Amino acid sequence: MLVQKRELYSPHSSRLSFEAQGNFMPIYETVFITGFPGFIAGRLLERLARAGGPFLLLVQSPFVDRARVELERIAHQTENPLSNFRILEGDIAQPNLGMSQNNLALVSSQPIVIFHLAAIYDLAVAREVAVRVNVAGTRNVNELAQSLPHLRHYHYVSTCYVAGKRKGRILETELEHAAGFRNYYEESKYLAEVEVEALKSTLPITIHRPAVVCGDSKTGETAKYDGIYYLIHYLRKWPSVLKLFNIGNREVSLNLVPVDFVVDGIAALARDPRAIGKTIQLADPNPLTTHELFNTIARRLKGRGSRITVPASIVQFSLMLPPSPRITDLPHHGVPYFFLKQTYDTRQASALLESHELRCPPFSSYADTIVDYAVSHPVLDA
Repeated sequence: MLVQKRELYSPHSSRLSFEAQGNFMPIYETVFITGFPGFIAGRLLERLARAGGPFLLLVQSPFVDRARVELERIAHQTENPLSNFRILEGDIAQPNLGMSQNNLALVSSQPIVIFHLAAIYDLAVAREVAVRVNVAGTRNVNELAQSLPHLRHYHYVSTCYVAGKRKGRILETELEHAAGFRNYYEESKYLAEVEVEALKSTLPITIHRPAVVCGDSKTGETAKYDGIYYLIHYLRKWPSVLKLFNIGNREVSLNLVPVDFVVDGIAALARDPRAIGKTIQLADPNPLTTHELFNTIARRLKGRGSRITVPASIVQFSLMLPPSPRITDLPHHGVPYFFLKQTYDTRQASALLESHELRCPPFSSYADTIVDYAVSHPVLDA
């Protein structure tokens, strides 16, 4: 039976280490991560592992072999012994996260920092899947967090798009609304965040809301071509058109953040007591309009911007026609995000991250890197 008494959070982190037999000794805090070996979770683990200490990684059965390979690479890169990483086979959609009683007891016995990243990140996800994984799965992680007697910090990774169809400036202190959603991904992440938010009064919680995550600002590396990559691939597919017609507009911004900023931001606040109780919007405080994005990418690909701007109403109508995805490579579910009149306030994020010397880089500073990677990697590895 799990102990319900919880120690008060202390900013002075203790550490834990594995014994040779696989047991823990109370020297270091343990970091528990869901979503590994996913792209962001993997990069976050590598970032955190540089400081040493042990890690418990909840991994679904089909990904265990891949996770083991990744752990060998991360252990080598960070010089953190492989014995400091342990895979716990499980699934957030199952009660107790699908963990064995022994693993559940192991998690419960440690001073723990949780990073919950596991989710379905798919704008076209079916409602049943979105609710089962994003809502019920987060509820299961919440229940685990509530049961842990030595919980130090619970980091939940949400999205700026819990704002749904709201318009205007979205504050980090705002959440509940009745504006509706464009898809079940948005709705399920919103419902999940509402449940996490309700626990802030009793648990040491930080909610992170990234905007549209793109590749690494230094290497261009990415795991998925969506968001800004739809525009990059469109411009590559129709080079003669891009010389003339800009399909962006000057009234709408697409808020982009490189994955390294997102990971560094979450890692910087891993044990920062000032972040407890806060919601952090990991977004660009000065995003480019879609018109500016179009020309920025066009200049990299063809050395010049556009001459004519197509009215937004015509562009949006055309992109929603049945044959459009085959012509443009932009699926219908991605179209609304290029016409979304929504911006994200980042005052809480900036106040916390600036003390860690972190600022979101402007897209123009790494656009060439992102475009060059997409050009040199037309197909991503599975």
